[in-house]
Amino acid sequence: MATEVNVPTLGESIVEATVGEWLKQPGDPVKADEPIVSLETDKVAVEVPSPVAGVMGQHAVAVGDNVAVGALLATIEAGGAGATAPAPTPAPAAPAPTLASSPAATAGQQAPASGDTPAALSPSVRRAVLETGVDPATVKGTGKDGRLTKDDVLAAAATPAAPTPSAEPVQTPSVAASTGRKEERVRMTRLRQTVAKRLKDAQNTAAMLTTFNDVDMSAVIEARTKYKDLFEKKHGVRLGFMGFFVKAACMALKDVPAVNGQIDGEEIVYHDYADISVAVSAPQGLVVPVIRDADQLSVAGIEKTIGDFGKRAKDGTLKMEEMKGGTFTISNGGVFGSLMSTPIINPPQSAVLGLHRIEDRPVVRDGQVVVRPMMYLALSYDHRLIDGREAVTFLVALKNAIEDPTRILIDL
Repeated sequence: MATEVNVPTLGESIVEATVGEWLKQPGDPVKADEPIVSLETDKVAVEVPSPVAGVMGQHAVAVGDNVAVGALLATIEAGGAGATAPAPTPAPAAPAPTLASSPAATAGQQAPASGDTPAALSPSVRRAVLETGVDPATVKGTGKDGRLTKDDVLAAAATPAAPTPSAEPVQTPSVAASTGRKEERVRMTRLRQTVAKRLKDAQNTAAMLTTFNDVDMSAVIEARTKYKDLFEKKHGVRLGFMGFFVKAACMALKDVPAVNGQIDGEEIVYHDYADISVAVSAPQGLVVPVIRDADQLSVAGIEKTIGDFGKRAKDGTLKMEEMKGGTFTISNGGVFGSLMSTPIINPPQSAVLGLHRIEDRPVVRDGQVVVRPMMYLALSYDHRLIDGREAVTFLVALKNAIEDPTRILIDL
């Protein structure tokens, strides 16, 4: 007897999703509540678990298909998760084809992941494989259930491969022919499509303007260096820079309420709380979970929340409700080496703060040219609601709090 697996309810106002990756293939043993497929929605990837233990049946839909809530995804055939039918005697394994000589891989068909468990490569991993030329069959996966991740492919590409003995001579003409120019068309994920639409809508709707300032990070770096070990020992989380910036931003938002507001039709909504959205990089794209009531949290509470968001963003386990809301956004492009940028507003919010890399630069202090660790700050804002004076006032308040962290302690 077969049990149907259908698309679950995905959240308020979400009626369909895209099949991102099959985690179980037909014939694989499946345990109850074990994820079998990953679905991509407008905001997050959702793993659908098996309702019963048994053997994976046929897939009713393919990777890339759009599926409505309640639609059939697959069936689970009766049988113990740990006991499967005897496998037929395997045929002699053919040598794994290289990426350049494998039309199936180029066409985006499913390819075996690392380890003994076959799994479809996710779009990001498949793209990394095509760009680097790494044979996925030779890479050990570190993802969930041994699945191959993009980082695994990039790490393998950076490591010189040991020569592999082959029963057949290498065909030099074929390898030479494979060095020609190539193109690949990969369907945009639902998340990427939504991000693109929202960002373009923000540009078309808001009267966006960006104001810059710079901040001397000496005091924060000194405090972090002095207390990071004690902080981690007491709170179980590393002391980073984001905790300081979130607290400083919350203080500045109280001083300049317009930056924490939003336009709703012909009305302006001011918030007496600070729900800070933090941009987090995930394998399927940029996600923006929200730190609720960040103004009421300690630096330790903020760091714990951000660390949890980062881990679950990589695992794809962020919940839909954790992405909703938010009154102000902080995006830290500095972790990727960005010197300066003009971030785009996350609607319906009215402002976003961009952080950038820290680098030593000459500055004048007390009439002397000295070297200080400096960071550029960028505030992009909706000029329909926020005036230039308010934007500059916000950045100056933030700068003062970071350059003198005691202000954060005494709320000055």
